[in-house]
Amino acid sequence: MHLPRTPPPTPPAPFASSAAARAGAVCAALSAVLLTLVALSWSPLVSFDRKVADGLHRRAVREPDLTHAMRVLSDWVWDPWTMRVLLALAVIWLCLRRQWLLALWIAATSVTGTWLQQGLKAAVGRERPQWPDPVDTAHYAAFPSGHAMTATVSCGLLLWLLRRYGARGPLWCVVVAVAAVSVVGVGFTRLWLGVHWATDVLGGWLIGACWVALSIALYERVVLSRQH
Repeated sequence: MHLPRTPPPTPPAPFASSAAARAGAVCAALSAVLLTLVALSWSPLVSFDRKVADGLHRRAVREPDLTHAMRVLSDWVWDPWTMRVLLALAVIWLCLRRQWLLALWIAATSVTGTWLQQGLKAAVGRERPQWPDPVDTAHYAAFPSGHAMTATVSCGLLLWLLRRYGARGPLWCVVVAVAAVSVVGVGFTRLWLGVHWATDVLGGWLIGACWVALSIALYERVVLSRQH
């Protein structure tokens, strides 16, 4: 069955690229500061991380039912592979409509974001929290949180895609709310389960937002330049 070619989405206004670039630059600067403080094991930051981790771990041990729910959310609902599957479906949808460049761009942003995440983990080599009575386990280095970064990149790209294809009104509000709950929620589950420090999650959010914003800015600039 031959699928008719879907016209490309309406190009955004010129300021969209600049706004995304500015947002990316701000997130990049904040990420760099946080990365430096984490790498230097800055004492106030370490104390803050330990205080948050200790408080949440005590609650996680006392509330096993809630902890089980957190594991389901973290390992299934907001797992990085769940996020990647959602993006893969979006890429397939774009390919069926012959939006090859946009499909490739989204896939490449996701893949390179994962490479960046793993490279930073290896470079920083931060130890995860250790507990005599753990409620969950995780492997590899802690900074940045892979769950938080993957959710930020995936939800950010999906929101961008939906906006380009005209999502407005109540539907847009619902989608934004779901994305926000997912990004914030997965970060909280990682803290509750005691497998990340608070700044690992913050780093995942900032670096993920930076990556998406810069990707969007570059793509919009390419699209606009091709039209002139």
